[in-house]
Amino acid sequence: MTAVPSNSGGAISGKAKIAGVMGWPIGHSRSPRLHGFWLRQYGIDGAYVPLAVAPERAEQAIRALPALGFRGCNVTVPLKEIAYRTVDRLDETARRMGAVNTIVVAEDGALEGGNTDGFGFIENLRAEQPGWTAESGPAVVIGAGGAARAVVVALLDAGAPEVRLVNRTRARAEELAADLAAVGLNGGVTVVDWVSRETALDGAALLVNTTTQGMAGQPALDLSLRALPLAAVVNDIVYVPLETPLLAEARTRGNPVAGGIGMLLHQARPGFKAWFGVEPQVTAELTRFVLAPSVSED
Repeated sequence: MTAVPSNSGGAISGKAKIAGVMGWPIGHSRSPRLHGFWLRQYGIDGAYVPLAVAPERAEQAIRALPALGFRGCNVTVPLKEIAYRTVDRLDETARRMGAVNTIVVAEDGALEGGNTDGFGFIENLRAEQPGWTAESGPAVVIGAGGAARAVVVALLDAGAPEVRLVNRTRARAEELAADLAAVGLNGGVTVVDWVSRETALDGAALLVNTTTQGMAGQPALDLSLRALPLAAVVNDIVYVPLETPLLAEARTRGNPVAGGIGMLLHQARPGFKAWFGVEPQVTAELTRFVLAPSVSED
């Protein structure tokens, strides 16, 4: 087992570069382990700390980042929308996603908000299935929450010719499609009724589950893969367990698959580079370390 501190690069000085992850609650986050691994690996004088901030204090906490000397922070649920409304500048991706998961304190002290969830999703797919391209054909996305929005935006940006959006509650999927149209993504999204979810798989090149179905403690996703072409890639953004029932079924029938842990790892890369000045790499050793139980979880 690799002995790597979970939240720092080792001994730090008064000049240490500081970043963190803000959420409520935050104890479950694997981001401190992830960034801590990289800090140690690259010998950086810095630290990445968990910041437990209640929603009613989030704007105040975000505004305090420059005064406290932070280079920035990640933002997780339920604070992503609050961060979106609080930062001084938004990049185009964050604007279209309607949420911020990465904040960078600029040289002028301004708070710059971005969203790297879509980047992480696409980079994970490319790493797990190098032959896949968004242009390969229609994508079917199950779910209509924040994760689904990030995935749909990323797929359309990457050149997917069509995204078939399937959710148990059609109204919520239609609301998401309307939101995307309002920010300029008004083509390529087709809302499909839940009862027609298997028909939506016909001719698809990619299937993505963005719901919690299949997560440990949750029932499996209620979806037969009979109509899905065997060449289609199946991706589940759930990573506990690493192989969900959906991925197990897909692998058994011969579909190429991509798990969810890579999305978490890859989405962290842009923030780490912005805060600490190094382009980090996602490796098998990193994956094992991030997934291993921490001392507090033993």
